Amino acid sequence: MNSPPPEAASPLPPGGELTAARQSRFRVSCLMRGISSAICLLGLWASATAARADALDTLRDFVRDVKSGRAAFTQTVTSADGAKQKTSSGHFEFARPNRFRFAYTKPFEQLIVSDGQKVWIYDADLNQVTVRKFSQALGATPAALLAGASLDASFELAVQPSAEGIDWVLATPRQKDGAFQSMRIGFRGTALASVEIHDNFGQRSLLRFSDYSASQVIPEQNFRFVPPSGADVIEQ
Repeated sequence: MNSPPPEAASPLPPGGELTAARQSRFRVSCLMRGISSAICLLGLWASATAARADALDTLRDFVRDVKSGRAAFTQTVTSADGAKQKTSSGHFEFARPNRFRFAYTKPFEQLIVSDGQKVWIYDADLNQVTVRKFSQALGATPAALLAGASLDASFELAVQPSAEGIDWVLATPRQKDGAFQSMRIGFRGTALASVEIHDNFGQRSLLRFSDYSASQVIPEQNFRFVPPSGADVIEQ
């Protein structure tokens, strides 16, 4: 039975037990996303250490060297036919190993938190929490890059042509039955500018980043989550 397409590419792979309506709300993101992207990304941030590093070198430096960071993001999701767009925004924080926090503020309040052991997805309007084991939640996702996954083990990487001042890297999951088809990570100079995710429903999610700061001391409590009183908690 085919599921309806989600509203956005998440930084995390979808949970099979969610209803179509809850999937739509849970995937307002990225990352990744996470999440992502991701996560996603959600999200991906970097600062190159080599003056002449290309986009792939910059990405590798990020995964190897950057231990923490935070940024604001805006995400635009375009339908497969290009006719519809939806925009969301929020803030992101991460600290290696395996901890991150996506806080969506518009148009709906939603929170995705990893403490390194579990990933918590909280929908404030529904007062509903979905909990997944960290190892099951990530896989080859945008959020996996943020958490420090092995790039070459999880993704096929290729430098893409530059466009409008942005240098791109294409990351294609080696696991072909994952939550998305491909992801492009874009750098303007040595700073991350965008992440573009193409999901399995033909939708495109474009995340633009601002106010990024690396190597920040982020309070450990930011990566902890306690379900609100009366919330419906779904363990997966």
